[in-house]
Formats: sequence, C-alpha cells, structure tokens
Amino acid sequence: MKKLLLLVIPAFIFAQNLKSLIEYAQLRSDLVVAKTLNKDAQSKNIDSKESAYLPTIDVGGYYQSLQDKTATQAGDIYSGYAKVGFDIYDGGKKSSLLEEARYSYRASEHDVKEIRKSLALEITEDFYMVKNLQASLRAKEDAGKSLQEQLERIKKYFEAKLATKDDIDRLQAASDTNIYDIESLKLDILATIKSLELKVGKKIETLDDSNFKESIDESLENRDAINSLMAKESALISSSKSIESAYYPQIRVEDTYSLYGYDRADALHPKGLDNQNKILLSANMRLFDFGTISKSKEAVQINAQALKSEISYMLKEQKMQQEIALFRIQTSKVKIKSALSALTAASSAFKTINEKYKAGIVDYVIYLDALTSKTKADALYESSLNELETAYAMYYYYSGKNLTEYIK
Repeated sequence: MKKLLLLVIPAFIFAQNLKSLIEYAQLRSDLVVAKTLNKDAQSKNIDSKESAYLPTIDVGGYYQSLQDKTATQAGDIYSGYAKVGFDIYDGGKKSSLLEEARYSYRASEHDVKEIRKSLALEITEDFYMVKNLQASLRAKEDAGKSLQEQLERIKKYFEAKLATKDDIDRLQAASDTNIYDIESLKLDILATIKSLELKVGKKIETLDDSNFKESIDESLENRDAINSLMAKESALISSSKSIESAYYPQIRVEDTYSLYGYDRADALHPKGLDNQNKILLSANMRLFDFGTISKSKEAVQINAQALKSEISYMLKEQKMQQEIALFRIQTSKVKIKSALSALTAASSAFKTINEKYKAGIVDYVIYLDALTSKTKADALYESSLNELETAYAMYYYYSGKNLTEYIK
C-alpha cells in the first residue's frame, strides 16, 4: 500500500493540466489575494456603518488650576465624566452610507470573480501558446534529424567524389538555420512558461494535454467586471443621498454624568457640585452654504453617469467578443480539416521525395522544399487544434461562464 502511494503521489504533484493550474491560481495568485483582501476590507466597512446606528459612549476628564482664584470658585477643580449620545434623526445619512458600503462590498465580490475568470483566460492562452511552440519545436527537431542524416550521407558522397561541395553547403546552411529556429523556439517557450508561472503562482514542470467541452449555448451572462461597475454606480447614487442628508435636520440626544473634586476652597471660594447629570437635546439644520453640498452631490452623480456609459460600452463589447469567439470556433474547425489534409499530403510527399533524394533522382532543392512543407504542416496542424481550444475558452469567458466548468 505504501509503495502504491509513493507511486501515485508524485504523479499527482507533477500533474500540470490546465484545470489544476487554473484552480491553483484562483486560490493562490497574488492578484486574487489582493482582490480578496479588498473584499474583506469592504466587509469591515459594512460592520462600521452598521455600528454607527448604536449609541456612542465617551469618557473624559479635566483638571483646572487657577493661580489667582476667581470669586465663588475653588482654586483647583478636577472632573471626570461619562457621556452617552444617540442620533435620533440624521436625514438618512447613516442608512445611505450603509447602503453605499453594501454596494461597494457587492462590487468587490464581483471584482474577485472577475480576476479569477480573466486570470483563467490568460492562463489558458499561455497554456496553449506553450503547446503551439512545443509543437513547432518538435517539428523543427524532427526536421533537424532528417537534415543531419542527409548531411552525413552527402558528406560520404563528397568523399567518394559523387557530390559537390555546393551540395554540402546548401544542406549545412539549412541545418544551421534550423538549429537557429530551434534555439529561438526554446527561448520563446521559456518566456511563455515563466509568464504562465507568474500568473499561476508556482513553478511548472510539464504541461499535460487538456481539452474543453464543445458546448455552444448562445445565452449571455454579464461579465463580473460589468456587474462590479453596476454595483459601483449604485454605491455612488447612495453616496449622493448621504451628501444630500446634510440639508435635513440633525437631531441628537446626549446624557452626561460628571463627578467633581476641589482643592484650595474656602468661604469665598466654595466647592461646587459633587456630581451632576446633564441631558442635552440638540437640533441642527443647514440653511445656506453657497451650494457646497449641492455641487458635491452633482459631482458624484456625474461620476455615476460616467459609469453608466462605461457599462453600456462594456455590454456591447462583451456581445461583440462573444460573436467573434463563436466565429473563431467555426473557422478553427475548418482550419483543422484543412491543416490535417495539408499534413497528410506533405507527409506523403516528403516520404516519396526523401526516397528519391536518397536515390539521386531529385536534387536538394526539391528535398528541402518538401522537408519545409512537412515541418510547417506538422506545426500548423497542432496549432490549429490548440487554436480551437483557445477559441472555446474565449467563447465561455465572454459568455460570462466559469472556464473550469467546461474543461474535460
């Protein structure tokens, strides 16, 4: 049993399929963590706005010492007090601020969902880009083997006076160019994998094959980025209400209980009260402020209108991108058929020409042209398959779906 676990655990650890990478990133990525922390902060903001409905309790004290005592007042007075206050009416300010905080929290929830979904799409694009580059690399390496074999063969012919130096030079140039392309592809693969590691948040060893379900449902759900903007627009509207509340009466009641102590008291400077309870009911209303509050409200409302326009644009853009992604899926399927047909023909042609080249029936120009066509066809077919997977990912993303639910 232990031996079985030792065999299974490493396979689990090093399995780097697309779904596992996305799920890991959606929990551990620094970008997700940042948005999650912002959501937690908005939650605390709601708590603080709810607490504002409760009474306030203050404690304090003071000490007063007069060098020249005032008549009827002791020279030293010290006091401590406790005060309980409660807002009876605030013009709806607290309720508007609480409403604003709740909308801001809702926006932060959508921000977390959006960063997870957009990160999933970016990871998918990098994932299949690596696959494309690796396919090109394999095709170039296969071509390199063929070129090396023919180069060794033509060198032997040259030694036997059956080939010219020009034949060797042509093949050597093609081989060196192929090596140059291979090294360039290795660099591109490394750079793309590093980009993928940054998005995922961990080191990536190998990438397993992954595919998306072929499910076309043209229903469209708003992207979370749009839902976030809608919530932010509502938050701004609530904010404008809280600003307007300053024009309404502000009524507050306070109960203060104080204790007093005295020093340097005499008949002319008697002690005062030992304790006192004071209830204060206050009312305040803003009558005129040169338009300060109304202009502040207008500024917030204009920002809300700006968000509404941005939301309208993003809704149109999402619909457009969904339509493009659907067309991308359809064209990718056609391209796969075409690429497969081209690969079949190029492979067959190369096999024939390779035999003829070995027999000396065709020259190196025809051979190199056939080899190039096969190499390109190999890479093109693999790229067309990966392009279809990317197209599905883009379609699901712009349909407002969660990508991981559609990975096989």
